[in-house]
Formats: sequence, C-alpha cells, structure tokens
Amino acid sequence: MSTQLNTNNGPVKGEPKKPTVEVAPEQIKYANLLLYGGWAGIFTLLVTFALYMTGIMPSYVEPSQMQYYWTMKASEYLAAANVPHGWGWLKMVGFGDFLPLVGIAWLGILTILGYFILLPAYMKKKDNIYTTIVVLEILVLTLAASGILKVGGH
Repeated sequence: MSTQLNTNNGPVKGEPKKPTVEVAPEQIKYANLLLYGGWAGIFTLLVTFALYMTGIMPSYVEPSQMQYYWTMKASEYLAAANVPHGWGWLKMVGFGDFLPLVGIAWLGILTILGYFILLPAYMKKKDNIYTTIVVLEILVLTLAASGILKVGGH
C-alpha cells in the first residue's frame, strides 16, 4: 500500500473533505486573552500562595490559628477574625493570606476584559444583537462584582 502526498492542500483522492471553520479575529483575541490571562492568574496564585506558606509575607491570621475558623460560616469568620468584607480585602494585600486574592480577582475580571475586546468589533460590524449582549454582560458582571447588590448571607 503506498501513501500519497498531498501537495496542493486539497483532499487526496478518496479521502473525505475535512470541514473548515472560520473564526473571527476578535474571537481569537478573546480566546488568547483567556489563555494567557488564565495562565498568568494561575502563576500569580502559585507565587502568592508560596509567599504566604513560606512566611515571607506576614499573615493576618496565623496559619496555626486557622483550625479555629474552619467550621465557621463566612460571616462568622469575618466577624471573629475582624476581616473586612467585600472589596475591603484590597487594603489587606500586604498580608500573605490576602495576597492570593489578587490572582483570584484577576481570573474573575478576565471575562469582563474579554468583552471589551469583543465590543468594538461587534460595533464596527454593526451587529446590534451581539453588541447589546456584550454591553449587558459587561454591565451585569461589573454590577455583580461591585458588591452594590447584596443578597444572601455573605
């Protein structure tokens, strides 16, 4: 049995034609943001956790004391440890136990940043439906992340 080399990028006789998929440039930019941004967030989490666990960064709540807080609800922990809620953690990034939240926040904001990549492309194409969806997504995610709406027990 001989193998036939295909030099014209077309299908070799007898082979089924392979489907092709065209991806819009803005979608590739969005995917790249999620890929590289996601890895950057994971790297940030690893480094900041290492800074915490090695003791290079001081802790707000000493690791040896964490066992007393494990069984508490989040609201109980915040009160017992005198930890700020919501975006108050930003003031605490000088402590090793709060520093990894930077990586978590970065991972959370990637989707919103991605929508800002998609928005101008959809506006340029005059794709009103996708433009509206993207604007609404940005608004809803930003509002949810802001902490303005407080629901539940947190």
